[in-house]
Amino acid sequence: MYDTILLPTDGSAGIERVVDHAGELARVHDATIQALYVVDATSFTGLPMETSWDGVRQVLESEGETALEGVQRLAPDDVAVEAETVEGTPSTEIVRYTRDQPVDVVVMGTHGRGGIDRLLLGSVAERVVRKSAVPVVTVPVSEGAVESDEVVEADADPAAGVESS
Repeated sequence: MYDTILLPTDGSAGIERVVDHAGELARVHDATIQALYVVDATSFTGLPMETSWDGVRQVLESEGETALEGVQRLAPDDVAVEAETVEGTPSTEIVRYTRDQPVDVVVMGTHGRGGIDRLLLGSVAERVVRKSAVPVVTVPVSEGAVESDEVVEADADPAAGVESS
């Protein structure tokens, strides 16, 4: 059913749970994990003008290499892992990747933020779920998300909130 599992990573804490889930899916389906890191240049738009973009890019690319190495290190030994870095806005690039590459499913972490935090911060996972060309499995990465009793209701109308792209 699944040949390629896309696992977007930003190197944040809790990725172990996501890699464990993707690794088990990969084992069951004899699939490859495609780890993806998005260099998010927009996160540094507030830097002073004299800051060198080359220096910022090197830092971001280094963070990406570390994040991708983490996925490779955490993945089961019997599962193939490929790694790629792209540049752009994370949710946009992840969705683009699902459309442009032979990806069967996305397995990604979610921090489980709710209420005003999600409204103000946005949610990469939520945007990917809404726009992905393939199924998306979200894995809670924070303890609060796992232990929370909060119930989140899905939209009654499956087309609600879906934007055309």
